[in-house]
Amino acid sequence: MSVVFERPSTWQRLKPVFSGFDLPLALAMLWLAAIGLVTMYSAGYDHGTRFADHGRNMLLALGVLFLVAQVPPQKLQRLAVPLYVVGVALLVVTALPGVGITKKGATRWLNLGIVIQPSEILKIGLPLMLAWWFQKREGQLRVTDFVVAGSLLLLPVALVAKQPDLGTALLILFGGLYVIFFAGLSWRLVLPVLLLGAAAITAVVLAEPQICADGVRWPVLREYQQHRICTLLDPARDPLGKGFHIIQGMIAIGSGGLSGKGFMSGTQTHLEFIPERTTDFIFAAFCEEFGMAGAALLIAGFLFLILRALMIAAEAPTVFSRLLAAAVAMSLFSYAFVNMGMVSGILPVVGVPLPFISYGGTAMVSLGLAIGILMSVARSRRLMQS
Repeated sequence: MSVVFERPSTWQRLKPVFSGFDLPLALAMLWLAAIGLVTMYSAGYDHGTRFADHGRNMLLALGVLFLVAQVPPQKLQRLAVPLYVVGVALLVVTALPGVGITKKGATRWLNLGIVIQPSEILKIGLPLMLAWWFQKREGQLRVTDFVVAGSLLLLPVALVAKQPDLGTALLILFGGLYVIFFAGLSWRLVLPVLLLGAAAITAVVLAEPQICADGVRWPVLREYQQHRICTLLDPARDPLGKGFHIIQGMIAIGSGGLSGKGFMSGTQTHLEFIPERTTDFIFAAFCEEFGMAGAALLIAGFLFLILRALMIAAEAPTVFSRLLAAAVAMSLFSYAFVNMGMVSGILPVVGVPLPFISYGGTAMVSLGLAIGILMSVARSRRLMQS
């Protein structure tokens, strides 16, 4: 008597690969990606191949996400030190005379057959490294362990700031600080820093006419960085020059009103008043066409994504995966908040892309890597439970 075995369907064969994926996180990501494609089609329709390239970058990021999600956090932990070392090494190579690619006065890129921005590697590599360090020191944390973590953090931040790229340096700094904070840094150390920062900001705002006068130079900051802060405090100081970006961004956001001017109907966008309308200032283009209602839906998407990521971190089974997932979640918050803040005129213009929305290949791949890490943490927990 012969036994007939039923051939498994394609879905049955693929199901183990997709099992454990976090559906709410995936839906939030797809929602933001869809908004990004629609916005890029409008903002970049007369900007060469930006829309097609944006779609290609998203597919590449999706591939990276899928591959990283298959890797258990334990194996990601083994990549922490090599990725950090490679990232720092590439930053050093980029800084060498005649090696790095300089654009608009900043040496941030490196040609390795394809042009990459090494600082993007550290957005993931640094949290990985710090999470690995605190996992190794689990149960025996001392003050010296936080000192070592601070040194690991400040090295790449200093190299990126020297390029100069203050925006990316701050994002890398925040990403590392999130790991250190969630590792158990005392509020007694955090609160004085926050109060000191608030006092410094208040002092700068009150003294703006004096410290932003012609001929006054600030210590530490470069001249263009000083101009960005002074322009934020008073954009009308140079409305056709340094204040042009902020003023046009605020005009575009305000002119969108409640429901926006409609898809492909943004005058500030299509008459090219908005600078960098497919990259740093794409949020202004989006608000002009979809208004406050569209902005609310976009912000809701980001909030859901970040809250879901924090839930994944809270449920993570190990110190490494918990710290890494929390750092990724809060880094996504930082990127979104800083971009929207600078376009809205409440933060200085620092060149930070809006996740899923802004054009940029390296940044999009880094984003796919970040979401892939969150998927890996969520997937490993669900597979352990089953």
